[in-house]
Amino acid sequence: MMGTAIVTGAASGIGLACARLLLKDGANVAAFDIQGGRMEEELPGDEARLLRVQGDVSSAEDCAAAVAGAVDRFGALDALIHWGAAHSSARWDGRGADECNRIMAVNVTGTFLIAQAAARHMAARGRGAIVLCTSTSVLQGVTGGDGQGGPAYVASKGAVIALTRSLARALGPDGVRVNAVSPGLTETAMIAGYSDEQRANMLRRFPLGRFADPDEIANAGIYLISDKASFMTGEIMHVNGGSNFG
Repeated sequence: MMGTAIVTGAASGIGLACARLLLKDGANVAAFDIQGGRMEEELPGDEARLLRVQGDVSSAEDCAAAVAGAVDRFGALDALIHWGAAHSSARWDGRGADECNRIMAVNVTGTFLIAQAAARHMAARGRGAIVLCTSTSVLQGVTGGDGQGGPAYVASKGAVIALTRSLARALGPDGVRVNAVSPGLTETAMIAGYSDEQRANMLRRFPLGRFADPDEIANAGIYLISDKASFMTGEIMHVNGGSNFG
């Protein structure tokens, strides 16, 4: 895929890794993140193939602006890889409605809004690929605390699975594929607060004996927008080092 992709969450972690890999592969990238200053630092230069868009995925206006900006700059939008998300490790009894609504606004509504904005352009063209991001925490039912995803986070990522399947069925007739990546623990800021003991305990779940590198998860998303995945839609790709076995 050497066209144009919007990459959300592009200021850090998996999103940043994805933007860098796509640029290296020759794609045009619209990097979308609420942290505009950090994108300037992490994605320096004024490359002809890079557009930085500061915005909030939970805002329909910002999502529409990101798509319009990509189309205006590069002529068309071929793919969306949506990594941006909010994290919460609050346990079931730790926070109230405000925390739950904050996570849902970004991880569920925001996922829908950026996918909707991209799909409007793609469906009109009769082609495109969308990749969303869920989490292995949905399969493991983690309960929060000590940096792990809590019930609000896990529920939001479960909703992304359902959204992926619904959008895949709705957009397939228009030539738009929709899939999702389900990452296992990845060496990003999300797990930076884990203690040595907690890391050791979690590593016991991984037959490969390590957590993922951000590039490994990013490459799964890049595969799903490529022609190599041309007959895949509505699927959840688990990239977790075998951690569901333990």
